[in-house]
Amino acid sequence: MQGKLYLCATPIGNLEDITLRVLRVLREVDLIAAEDTRNSIKLLNHFEIRTPMTSYHEFNKYDKARELVDKMHKGKQIALITDAGTPGISDPGEELVRLCWEEGIEVTSLPGPSACITALSLSGLSSRRFAFEAFLPSDKKERQRILKELAADTRTLILYEAPHRLVKTLEELKEALGNRKMTLCRELTKKHETIFRTDLQQAVLHYKAEEAKGECVLVIEGRKQEEILREQQESWGAFTLEEHLQIYEEQGESRKEAMRLVAKDRGCSRREIYQALLANKNR
Repeated sequence: MQGKLYLCATPIGNLEDITLRVLRVLREVDLIAAEDTRNSIKLLNHFEIRTPMTSYHEFNKYDKARELVDKMHKGKQIALITDAGTPGISDPGEELVRLCWEEGIEVTSLPGPSACITALSLSGLSSRRFAFEAFLPSDKKERQRILKELAADTRTLILYEAPHRLVKTLEELKEALGNRKMTLCRELTKKHETIFRTDLQQAVLHYKAEEAKGECVLVIEGRKQEEILREQQESWGAFTLEEHLQIYEEQGESRKEAMRLVAKDRGCSRREIYQALLANKNR
């Protein structure tokens, strides 16, 4: 029988957040693959878990993934843990999971702590639709491309940032997105947990004056639909009503449907469009 990969969520701060199921599996598997064995040994020692560990991180994720898959093909049961939170979320675990599915190895996830979901639930911002961006890319061109995409996104945005880069990132977000509402979460689940509900401009001023400590999660409101509608209406203002109507008629729409679409674009009723067209014709 071949083995199985267990994705085990570990605490993001408070050790009491670990689940009973994760503790049981970490004791029962043959091997634990950890992002940083020096960090994870503290967790295992705390719960008196003696299972052997091996390192699996960003710099060995391809070769080590193949090695771990070979072990599972031979029947070894392996648990994957990250430094904190859920494996595969903004960490090298996704490569191992991908390879397991390609090789026919069964994968299961043991749910638990996740910094992005914890921050979203605390934020007070809309949680119905959200986009998780993790860390912005370090490459300047790629970073600007992502910021441009985020500026147009109507979903709540979730980003991670290290404290020493926080002010610079907040300034870039303010420039790209405008001054939006946000919630900044630091040291989640830990003794000095801080939830700061503010906006991007005030966050910049605050952390210029007070040095941030601990990993940060930024939850930022998405672009408002009203802004998009207003821009669309303004862009259509460059066309006369007749030109606007002709665009839809040339696409095969009936006169009636074209008038409905023009009215929608301009944020008014079809009757208003009809009356305006009639007035233009009479003039």
